[in-house]
Amino acid sequence: MSPPKENVSLPFKLYCLTVMTLVAATYTVALRYTRTVGAELYFSTTAVCITEVIKLFLSLGILARESGSLARLITSLKENVFGSPKELLKLSVPSLVYAVQNNMAFVALSNLDAAVYQVTYQLKIPCTALCTVLMLNRTLSKLQWFSVFMLCGGVTLVQWKPAQATKVQVEQNPWLGFGAITIAVLCSGFAGVYFEKVLKSSDTSLWVRNIQMYLSGIVVTLVGVYMSDGAQVLEKGFFYGYTFFVWLVIFLASVGGLYTSVVVKYTDNIMKGFSAAAAIVLSTAASVILFGLQITVTFTMGALLVCISIYLYGLPRQDTTKIQPSEPKSSKERPDVV
Repeated sequence: MSPPKENVSLPFKLYCLTVMTLVAATYTVALRYTRTVGAELYFSTTAVCITEVIKLFLSLGILARESGSLARLITSLKENVFGSPKELLKLSVPSLVYAVQNNMAFVALSNLDAAVYQVTYQLKIPCTALCTVLMLNRTLSKLQWFSVFMLCGGVTLVQWKPAQATKVQVEQNPWLGFGAITIAVLCSGFAGVYFEKVLKSSDTSLWVRNIQMYLSGIVVTLVGVYMSDGAQVLEKGFFYGYTFFVWLVIFLASVGGLYTSVVVKYTDNIMKGFSAAAAIVLSTAASVILFGLQITVTFTMGALLVCISIYLYGLPRQDTTKIQPSEPKSSKERPDVV
């Protein structure tokens, strides 16, 4: 298979970032709706599993178009997927870590207010930056580090008022919630940068990598369904509580996952975090319109900080579409571990 083109245009990068941001914002609002409205609450583990299945089929369709013929598609699958157990094992690492992350996110959301969760979860951005430096041998400038922490401060200001305005009162264990979100943040930073390194360390097609990861993801999420909701799923059914809006959430999660892969491939994983933070600003604005939240001074200041931090991070002209080779400091060279 011919290697994919790495040099993509700036408008294409901006397009991918914009779509991913809008999808993530819509996904957040729709997900909140499905988890708060309706008597029959669906099993979140089954939704995550179905999302992996949809992403697998979408990736297969895109790879088929990229291959040009059915024969080339079958050959590519035989060589890169079914004939490469080591590669499947390599991609099972982020699949497993993402599964842990998703489970910890549900534990955290069960014990923390949604706004508190969103604010705290933005710690994944500096965590991702740290993993980028350690795993990708990439050096971030002082301006980039400054913009990372400015973004975290901006998101905190944006979510501060919604956190105080929350009217839903449920029994919560804050310490368990913070412990779970800490694990989720670490998983997010590691898995995202690990996948970025796998993508940029070879010329293997992005969609082949996605297929490898989603195959592992389906197995991992099915195990999660069995362990978390197995008895209830057998009793009530796999699609219990599914509505139009639940399917909309699944569709948005699937599309967002594919665009995330493209963004990681052609920009970098920290920029993906900035896009997610911008989506939080948009989803908060949507909450103002749809759910009557009032715009405050803190929201205005936070939104401004987020926009400035995105601009500042984009100023450096470092090429992040490829892994930067580390300079040997001694006669002993350490092999890269992926």
